[in-house]
Amino acid sequence: MSDGYVTPDGRTIGGKVLEMQNITLRFGGVVAIKDISFDIREGEIRAIIGPNGAGKSSMLNVINGFYHPQEGQILFHGEVRKPMKPYQIAKQGIARTFQNIALFKGMSTLDNIMTGRFNHMKTNIISQMIWQGPAAREEAENREIVEKVIDFLEIQAIRKTPVGALPYGLQKRVELGRALAAQPKLLLLDEPMAGMNVEEKEDMSRFILDVNDEFGTTIALIEHDMGVVMDISDRVVVMDYGKKIGDGTPDEVRNNQAVIDAYLGVDHG
Repeated sequence: MSDGYVTPDGRTIGGKVLEMQNITLRFGGVVAIKDISFDIREGEIRAIIGPNGAGKSSMLNVINGFYHPQEGQILFHGEVRKPMKPYQIAKQGIARTFQNIALFKGMSTLDNIMTGRFNHMKTNIISQMIWQGPAAREEAENREIVEKVIDFLEIQAIRKTPVGALPYGLQKRVELGRALAAQPKLLLLDEPMAGMNVEEKEDMSRFILDVNDEFGTTIALIEHDMGVVMDISDRVVVMDYGKKIGDGTPDEVRNNQAVIDAYLGVDHG
């Protein structure tokens, strides 16, 4: 397992991209995460599940630098990662979406997705204001990547629409597009299906699978819809009250009595 594994459908999963080793996170006297270890491997879809308040979003916030754990360490591609700010971690190739949509509501779909290219912009602000030479070429290159993302997500018809005027499901798709525009190596999705109807969930599931398959992007996601989790995930880690109570393939987690008692015995549709 240290060098990867082969999925039941024949996909080859690589070595460890990220390792969370004995992570403990406290807020004053409240322990949000207690001594949790797990890894995320290259090319896999890794789900993090658990009841509300289990510490799942806190874990994503640790991964992308919003929170810094008091104990434990994080390894990225085998090297211990020092405390870093979110923008520094984004430059390493980690992008995320949020549980509550975080878009610029007055800006168009195209402009929102363009903001995902920020870390790839190398010309200074003066060059960008003049918009000639290197700045113009950089703008054209970034625009080409963004247009490919728009085509991939099938949102050409809303490219000039202010996102605040879009229905919820399309706003979630635009947020995914902004994260994809950063061309991440590791994509963190915080409840990508939240608030969606059945058709919207099916569309989002398809896009997540296609991102993983066509771009080779490693994905870690938090999701409450267990049907989605069991269908699209390669491995699942289960949290409850800040502790890890299960970790394995969907079948292994589905048959774990501790997980059944804490979580799967409850309806999470």
